[in-house]
Amino acid sequence: MTIEELFKDKASKAKEKTEIISKWIIETSLPTDELIAFAEKAKDPIKGTCIEAMEYATKQNPNLADETVFTFVTNTLTEKAPRIKWESAKVIGNTAQLFPENLDLAIANLIANTEHEGTVVRWSAAFALGEILKLKTPHNTTLLPTLENISEKEEKNSIKKIYLEAIKKTKK
Repeated sequence: MTIEELFKDKASKAKEKTEIISKWIIETSLPTDELIAFAEKAKDPIKGTCIEAMEYATKQNPNLADETVFTFVTNTLTEKAPRIKWESAKVIGNTAQLFPENLDLAIANLIANTEHEGTVVRWSAAFALGEILKLKTPHNTTLLPTLENISEKEEKNSIKKIYLEAIKKTKK
């Protein structure tokens, strides 16, 4: 079955499609560049499912992401659809340690998403930024005070907690 056929299949639900695609990525029967090429042309709900599948796969094995994947999800952080923003942020959180020299744009796009009205978008931005902060890269000279300011303004305790835990781990 191809990815096109999978999305045309009305019998399987969105969650199942995500699981199938992530399994293909993990088994490397679906190259990530092929998935990206498909996702780039897809409508938002399908693109969101493709990125969610990448998130599932990279959570289990971050090394499944190459620079193309990282660049793709960094760029999709600026898309309009909240689901695309939050799934992309989670992929970045899972894989940032592999690309310490490619974090500039990811950080800028994630910081922009910390002001999004959607709680899940802000939560996933906090997760990714927290993971980046824990890497203790040279970015921390500006990232640490930025995240301290964002955490002070954040109204949701669940999101504030993510920032505070990352900040605490960085100061050890």
